[in-house]
This record gives sequence, C-alpha cells and structure tokens, in this order.
Amino acid sequence: MRIIVCLKPVPDQRYWNRLGLDPETKTLIRDGIPNVINPLDKKALEAALQLREREGGEVITISMAPPNTTPVLREALSMGGDWSILLSDSAFAGSDGLATSYILSTAIKRLAPYHLILCGDQTVDGATSMVSSQIAEFLDIPNLMHVSAIETQKAGVFQVRSQIEHGYFLAEIKPPMVLSVIKEINEPRYITLKNILEGEKKEIQMWSSKDLSLVESWVGLKGSPSRMGELLISTMRRKGEILQGEPSEMAKALADRLHRWGYC
Repeated sequence: MRIIVCLKPVPDQRYWNRLGLDPETKTLIRDGIPNVINPLDKKALEAALQLREREGGEVITISMAPPNTTPVLREALSMGGDWSILLSDSAFAGSDGLATSYILSTAIKRLAPYHLILCGDQTVDGATSMVSSQIAEFLDIPNLMHVSAIETQKAGVFQVRSQIEHGYFLAEIKPPMVLSVIKEINEPRYITLKNILEGEKKEIQMWSSKDLSLVESWVGLKGSPSRMGELLISTMRRKGEILQGEPSEMAKALADRLHRWGYC
C-alpha cells in the first residue's frame, strides 16, 4: 500500500510576533522565522505510519516549499516516512490554496498507483480547509474530511470515522481516496536520537516546475484567484495621566474617574 502525506512547513507559532505582510503582494513575510510541520499534517503522518505498521507498504511525504525547509522534511523522515519530495520553484511563489492543490495533485499523479492521500484538515497559517478536497477534485477521486479514526475493515476496505457537528458517522471506503484528519485522531510519536540519525540517511527528492506537466496560468500568483482585498495595519494609541497630590486625594480622583467611565 502506498500512502502519500501532504505536509506544509508553517511558521513556528512561538515566533508569530515577527511575521509581516508584504503590502504589495499581501502575502506573509516569513524570512528569519523557523518552520515546523503543520500540527494537523503531523497527525496525518502519524496516521499513515500506523496504517503502514498494520498493512505494510510505504509512506511518502510531499511538500511545496522553499529549499531551506528541508529540515522539516527530515523531521518527517525521522518520524518514519520512507522518502520525501520537496516541490520547490520560484514559479510557485504566492500560490493560494487552489494553485497549491493543483501543483500537489500534478506531482501526486507521478506517484501513481497510490492508495491513500492524507492531509491535515487545515493549516495554522492559512486555515482555508480546502486543499484536501481540491486535491481530490484534481485527481478525480473521493475526499472525506474531519477524520478522527482510520481502521482496517477487510482486505482493500477501510472504516473511517468522520466528525460532524453533534457526533460522527462511519464510512467504508475503498482506495484511492483523500482523507484529511483532525486533532483527535492521535498523538504523534516521540522522535529519538536513533530515529534522527536514520532520517538523515533517507532520500529527499527535489522537483521543480520542469519535472511536472503544469499549465503556467494555474500556478503562483497568476494562478491564484483568491487575494487579500485590503491590508490595514492598526495602530494603538494610549493617553497617560499622572495623578498628583496626597495619597487620599489621588485615590479619590482615581475612584471618581473609574466611576465616570463606568468601571464601578
């Protein structure tokens, strides 16, 4: 069984105070901010590894990102992925969810035959929740979202639990299919030093636009119909006042102000 996991390197949430926005392209400026695996994508990888342990086969991770994000793919290989693909090209810069899904699906077609494609339900930096369904549409295969469990039912059939507003439903699926997972599905495994050393030996292939049969008008900013309409950077201004006089007088003046402002 061949399982493909789509991973997105996202800015480490501990450094979000350093994120900026380009006023012209209205895209995130991520320079100098460390990347990590998107949390739900990491859970998708864990689900894939558990399936491989039960059913056999291989787990391939695929990501579209700049070349300097290879440490993120190394982490995925240290978790247990068999090998990775990094889609990297300046032509991909500025791609929205649709363009990203198109590029990913075009690369995935090169990996056929495949059985399951796993994604996180959403990413912490975009949160569009559309990439998995769009990949499925481009590949012309079914998609199931909000997945909280994947079990083997019988040969060639999986039972998948999908969360809905007031509960869940169970679906029996036959591959190929795209599944996107939620946080309740698992807890990713701990990576040991031995795992890290093994991950360093595994292959990362880098594919550019020249390796894919892409329609130019579908990639990058040119192929991205969703744009930020307006960028407004708010500023905060504070007015300070220092009370003067005896402590009792200052306390009375402060209480009077708070009362007039409606705080007491």
